[in-house]
Order: sequence, then structure tokens, then C-alpha cells
Amino acid sequence: MTAEVTLGRVSGLHGVRGWLKVYSYTDPPNAIADYSPWCLEIQGQRSEYELERLQQHGNRLLARIRGVDNRDLAASLVGATITITRDQLPATSNDEYYWADLVGLEVVNEDGVRLGTVDRLFETGANDVVVVTGERERLIPWLVGQVIRKVDLKGRQLRVDWDADF
Repeated sequence: MTAEVTLGRVSGLHGVRGWLKVYSYTDPPNAIADYSPWCLEIQGQRSEYELERLQQHGNRLLARIRGVDNRDLAASLVGATITITRDQLPATSNDEYYWADLVGLEVVNEDGVRLGTVDRLFETGANDVVVVTGERERLIPWLVGQVIRKVDLKGRQLRVDWDADF
């Protein structure tokens, strides 16, 4: 099975002609339009859809999906998770990573102590933060060279300079 990346979710309806409100996890949010087809999953059912159009409407994004042309069809997609296959993303350079590639990596400090696994990442004003879950949750700043020492995607490991007691 091909790895998937979550791009957003269908958050509601707009009008009677099948437009969907979309909450995007991409940066910038309208970059979600760069990827199609979308795989929409709702209640365990997955289907592929072609994005026809995405437009900004105030502070919201509205999407038009091929074949979804009325409110009833659109309503059946509200709450769906929007994913794409990993191979739809552009290649990264050696020192760039998609957050989705980091989730699940084993986190080990410089002393060889296993701290847990990467659960998720989030942005702050200063730097991104890695949420590590193990015997307890740790928030580790994404500071390459200072805290983040080595990312080994093939070996599924993230080496950090982080005290196990912190």
C-alpha cells in the first residue's frame, strides 16, 4: 500500500451547487489545489475525486469536485479527510523533510536513550516543535544542528541532543 499524506478536510457546504468548504493543512492553504486527485475518506469509505476548482471566499477555501454538482452529493462528503499518495508530493532535497515522513520515527538522544516516537509536529512563532510520545510526552524544538542532530528516514530514526530527564 502506498503511503498517504493528509492535506486537509471537508468542513462544510457552500450553496446548492455542490461547492465544499475545505480546511487545508498545507502552507499556504491554497496550495492544496496543487494536488489532484484527492482521496476523500469518510466513515472508512475511500474514493478518489478530481478537483475542478478551488477559490478563496473571504477567509475560507471553497472546492468544486468533478461529479459533485448538487448540495445532496456534497453533503455526503462533509467531514471527509483529504489525502493524497506520498508520491504526488515533489521530491525534497537531502536536508528537507515532509512532516508526514517524520511521524513514526524513533527518537533517540545522543546518549542512546530512546525517548519515544514522533507523534506529530506543529508550528510556533519561533520554530517548529516535534511532539514525541513514549513513557511521557516531550516537546522538542526543531532546531537543526542544535537539537536535531540527524534524520535517518531509511533507518526510521531521529537523533536529538535532548536530556532524557527533560
